[in-house]
Amino acid sequence: MNLSDLKPAPRSKHRIKRIGRGIGSGHGKTSGRGHKGLGARSHGNTPPGYEGGQMPLQRRTPKQGFRRTQKSEARREEFEIVNLASLSGFADGASVDASALAARGIVRKGHKIKVLGSGDLKNRLTVRADAFSASAREKIAAAGGVAELIAPANA
Repeated sequence: MNLSDLKPAPRSKHRIKRIGRGIGSGHGKTSGRGHKGLGARSHGNTPPGYEGGQMPLQRRTPKQGFRRTQKSEARREEFEIVNLASLSGFADGASVDASALAARGIVRKGHKIKVLGSGDLKNRLTVRADAFSASAREKIAAAGGVAELIAPANA
């Protein structure tokens, strides 16, 4: 078999509709667009949601909820969440920080980290993160570990 022998499967290719090629073609004169109206014009598509001049559904229905503005979205801090249960794999006395968590695939690299208190912690760990929940701090201290807060870079 050569590349020159390749051809499409039978009946998979259709003849193109040749529009505006005279009366005998069957697609002459108005070229399948009918007479007048927006559909006959060159710019004849209506925008999505257009209902022929009737008030569109999107504008008829009442707005609900709070829509966060782009400005406040940029201000919002986003954290990678780490539960205490996922820290149980670290050895006793280990130092756990963003790079150690990223190396194990628990968090994505370069993101802020918040430690939450879901699960139990048996090992004595030094945990460095951007934020801790109150229950996470208590459980780390109860296990004999230390919860260190990383100072923000811009402060």
